Amino acid sequence: MEGTPHPVPRTVEEVFSDFKGRRAGLIKALTADVENFYQKCDPEKENLCLYGFPNETWEVNLPVEEVPPELPEPALGINFARDGMQEKDWLSLVAVHSDSWLLAVAFYFGARFGFGKNERKRLFQMINELPTIFEVVTGNVQQQKDQPGGHNNSKSKTTSKMSLQTESQSKGVKASSPPKYEDESVEEEEDDEQGATCGACGDSYATDEFWICCDICERWFHGKCVKITPAKAEHIKQYKCPSCSSNKKARV
Repeated sequence: MEGTPHPVPRTVEEVFSDFKGRRAGLIKALTADVENFYQKCDPEKENLCLYGFPNETWEVNLPVEEVPPELPEPALGINFARDGMQEKDWLSLVAVHSDSWLLAVAFYFGARFGFGKNERKRLFQMINELPTIFEVVTGNVQQQKDQPGGHNNSKSKTTSKMSLQTESQSKGVKASSPPKYEDESVEEEEDDEQGATCGACGDSYATDEFWICCDICERWFHGKCVKITPAKAEHIKQYKCPSCSSNKKARV
């Protein structure tokens, strides 16, 4: 860990500045300095963590010894999976965990210094204007500008859901929610949604749930029922549900 202590951020603006600095350091490790980062993550070494610092630097090191730590700790043991995955998939996985750690650190400061509801909301909105590390590392940066107005929130959710489904289907995976038909009436669409059931648990489709479709039997499943997350779905070329995977002859 770095020897020079960093100023403790106490306002929304200071926490956001801290967030941006740490984020820049992590992005540098996973892009510009990726060869150096890759070499430092030797699977033969002990549990290693990737740290980003407010001065836009990064470091691979052992976790801190004190319990509880002064700040939330990054994902432990990122080096162990390095040689068991394709490099781009491993870097993407580290990027996802780095995004989670950055949010944990930012809202740790918010909780520590008593940010209220409006302050937490403002902090998240400022953070949300930046692409995630995962988006930068994978090149999937989406430029989406939210417009003021309550109706835009539902539009954003729909756009996000559609983009996930489009990206996954381009890789041979049907994800997100069961498809709707725009030329049907609202009443018919509601009937379709109620009629869509999970092939594992049998429950009906609910708004904002992640679903994935089997490319063999074309049945839809809750992601949680088949233990598939949106992040995992992005790396699946052809998804087979547990039933089709266990059958010797795949159903068409």
